[in-house]
Amino acid sequence: MFRTPLIDTELARVPLLEGLSSRELNTVAHLSTRIDLPAGSVLTREGDYGTEFIIVIDGQVDVVQRGEVIATRSAGAHLGEIALLSAQPRTATLVTTTPVHARVASRQEFSSLLATVPNLSERLNATMAARLAA
Repeated sequence: MFRTPLIDTELARVPLLEGLSSRELNTVAHLSTRIDLPAGSVLTREGDYGTEFIIVIDGQVDVVQRGEVIATRSAGAHLGEIALLSAQPRTATLVTTTPVHARVASRQEFSSLLATVPNLSERLNATMAARLAA
């Protein structure tokens, strides 16, 4: 009997990945690494060079700019695309406020993901434009 891997179930709940095939979800899974972090962990620092893309599976992350919390992201959120797509420094510091389970893709894995699942590029560019306009 064929069983759907747990990774598909986790990733299928992510709005960015809605509608992707099982094969595409498995590609995302293979091009990312699971991380589990305690509350208070710093994922990225504002102004640093961006080297990873993050998908929050469970938990909450504060988005901090110039020392102020401007947003809180939770399960299903994706973070870090601005620095990777635009080759700009990180626009915010990301700090976990609860224990967080996430998937992280390096810059190279992120590029491979966009090449393998091209409709993600359009979705991520739309997100980036909305976040930069806010």
